[in-house]
Amino acid sequence: MKLMHTKLPDFMKKMYVAATSKYPEKTISIRGLESLHNAKMQSLRTGRIEKVVEEMADREDVASIDFVVLPRVPETMHTVAVKGLDENGKVVKVVLEVINILHPTEEVEFGDCTDIEDHRPPIGLH
Repeated sequence: MKLMHTKLPDFMKKMYVAATSKYPEKTISIRGLESLHNAKMQSLRTGRIEKVVEEMADREDVASIDFVVLPRVPETMHTVAVKGLDENGKVVKVVLEVINILHPTEEVEFGDCTDIEDHRPPIGLH
């Protein structure tokens, strides 16, 4: 199982290295993972994405890379845990709720770019 997943810090490092190893003057900003403190990413996809970042950095017309992680399905369901804490920080009560979040789709990131390659498999086949 360990070889099938890449830990979040390792994933982030791989993307930074992929963007800057050949071209240290190029930069990469990674957005969309700010609220994750730990996670595991699919290693196969990590490698494929790492290669895309390297190829993007290789382009002469690219000065920097904006790397954005978006939900694939625009409506996601989340659990909300509302915790009451005492003066020592001990949890004394928890109320669970659910909320759907409607995320913007990937088109908000395109700007006026028309050169778009979609490497994603159909939903449900990944």
